[in-house]
Amino acid sequence: MSDQQLRPAASGVPPAASGVSSAPGEVLSVVRGEQNGASGDGGAQAGPEAGVRHLGQSADGGPANSARPSAILAQDLRKQFGSVEAVRGVDLDIAPGEMFAFLGPNGAGKTTTVNMLCTLVRPSSGRAWVGGFDVVAQQAEVRRHIGLVFQESTLDEYLTAEENLRFHAELYGLPRGQVADRMRQVLEMVGLWERRRDQARTFSGGMRRRLEIARGLLHSPRVLFLDEPTVGLDPQTRAHIWGYIRELRRREAITIFLTTHYMDEAENCDRIAIIDQGQIVALDTPAALKASVGRDRVEIRTADDDAALAALKERFGLEATKAEDAVRVYVAGGEEFVPKLFAELGVAIHAVNVARPTLDDVFMSYTGRTIRDAEASSTERALGNPWRRSAQARTRR
Repeated sequence: MSDQQLRPAASGVPPAASGVSSAPGEVLSVVRGEQNGASGDGGAQAGPEAGVRHLGQSADGGPANSARPSAILAQDLRKQFGSVEAVRGVDLDIAPGEMFAFLGPNGAGKTTTVNMLCTLVRPSSGRAWVGGFDVVAQQAEVRRHIGLVFQESTLDEYLTAEENLRFHAELYGLPRGQVADRMRQVLEMVGLWERRRDQARTFSGGMRRRLEIARGLLHSPRVLFLDEPTVGLDPQTRAHIWGYIRELRRREAITIFLTTHYMDEAENCDRIAIIDQGQIVALDTPAALKASVGRDRVEIRTADDDAALAALKERFGLEATKAEDAVRVYVAGGEEFVPKLFAELGVAIHAVNVARPTLDDVFMSYTGRTIRDAEASSTERALGNPWRRSAQARTRR
């Protein structure tokens, strides 16, 4: 059996990845472990309560936090690739049962952070614990207690939905007597029980995503990582996927760590961390983040945007910015400000829009740009990367 066939079946936790050493023949021992509790990574034992351990009681010297256990804890987590520092000192403390969003543009460091938390990439520095286990020293225990749905599909398309799940169950050492019932439970949860005997290649993009979520849940993980779970899907399918995510949270009572660059998806979560250029710039509940902006957003389209920017500063003392082909400014009482704007700006205004603060405004407030602008600049940086240009040249050849 090839490596490509092994990787998808590991529920998104491939046996070999950058910074993690596992030969194909070692997959079962790394993921499943021995029945007597040996971990395969230095003999660390996983007791019945090891995954829900108060950090002050951590066997590996984790920091004390007697108030409550943490499902995920990271301290000054960093990752450097050559001269590029992809993650720059990330700190996280996520409670059991929490739905947590990691919001940021493409290239912000979201996937790299998830890969470190899931033991797929070794941190350059800093420490992290998932379910009470150290992501470097206790990789096998971390993998055993997490589910991971990758941004890119990792299903074996020539296997049926049922076969994909059975292969995963074998890798994770689920008792065979429990597999059938658990498989039906997760497939019914995502609405695929009637299609269990169909090959994955016959599924739509949304159905494949749902099957991957079911596979990630099969072994009853304590933490489920969803890396951009709806990227590339149409709005209707995205809405359906979110319905399944809310249902699985209600029924499974697990911690969900979600990465996304969709503002509306982040609104569904208990807390949001906004990451930009490898650093967390804000972390709070959606309501608190929007309240932190504290002002209305006023956008105007004018005959001369540069003149409007200068006039706003000179006549109103306001620092405005250009974003998405409009001049944007934040003021208290946006509706009351608009008549003054028309009367005193001195530049022809073609259109005006007033809105209450959104998460995009929060991102703009903390980073000085919109998430779309950030994604555009990250794309430009990637295209300017000599390694990226070399890879593209090889592809064209």
